[in-house]
Amino acid sequence: MRLNYHHLRYFREVALEGNLTRAAGRLNLSQSALSTQIRQLEERLGHALFERRGRKLVLTEAGRIALDHAERIFEVGDDLVAALGEGGGRAAPLRVGALSTLSRNFQLRFLQPVLAEKSTELILSSGSSQTLLRSLGNLALDVVLLTEPPPRDQYPNLVAHRIAEQAVAIHGTTRRLRHDTLSDLLSCEPVILPTESSIRTGFDSLVARLGITPRIAAIVDDMAMVRLLARDDVGLAITPGVVLADELAQGLLSRAPFSLDIVESFYAVTAQRSFAHPFLGTLLPADAIG
Repeated sequence: MRLNYHHLRYFREVALEGNLTRAAGRLNLSQSALSTQIRQLEERLGHALFERRGRKLVLTEAGRIALDHAERIFEVGDDLVAALGEGGGRAAPLRVGALSTLSRNFQLRFLQPVLAEKSTELILSSGSSQTLLRSLGNLALDVVLLTEPPPRDQYPNLVAHRIAEQAVAIHGTTRRLRHDTLSDLLSCEPVILPTESSIRTGFDSLVARLGITPRIAAIVDDMAMVRLLARDDVGLAITPGVVLADELAQGLLSRAPFSLDIVESFYAVTAQRSFAHPFLGTLLPADAIG
């Protein structure tokens, strides 16, 4: 036998009221009819859901478990109405996936309008681009933040929106930046490189043109770790400024006065959907790439 959700709704009202008579009045049912509905739910679940203490109905352990599940079931129902219905119900949560190497500072800037909107719940997850894009294609995510657009031949139903572009520079402590030329700087000081492909490719091309072999202090797949290593003066960080925005503002780190001609782009990738999350229109530009 399947669960009767009318019974579950009646049970929830009684649990919240703690009184059969008041709950019956709220539901516009007779007390005997409501009592019958609760008894049928208890028979279906195989456990008593209430115990009587004086005039008050108190949840048993099984009742507390049932109420917890009932609350989640009705929340999902509200999400369904918000996603497919018009008006009413609470706003559906916005589910955002971000590349695990993506700058946390950049993510916060992108999501600021959502964070300021108190009525919209935000669900964040991180992972590899393949994992995130698979979840996006399965409609488990609303938007994915990447540093490269997904290949069109592999993901023909996804759209990449270029949302930002930042120059990559050399950042470090003042003592490490005291060199007159870019070649001297990269020849003498150790560097911290993120694994992000456009930065790594651009840097490899740069040092090849300069004819130097840099000393690599660390190759890191997490921009938060790049920040920590740069702050600890392990080496020079090759990153967009947004990664180290706090450190630069506080004067802990500085930017070297040399142009690298390396640019990192940021993309918000969405799936072609008939019922896109309404908040995406606030976050994304009108023009799409890919």
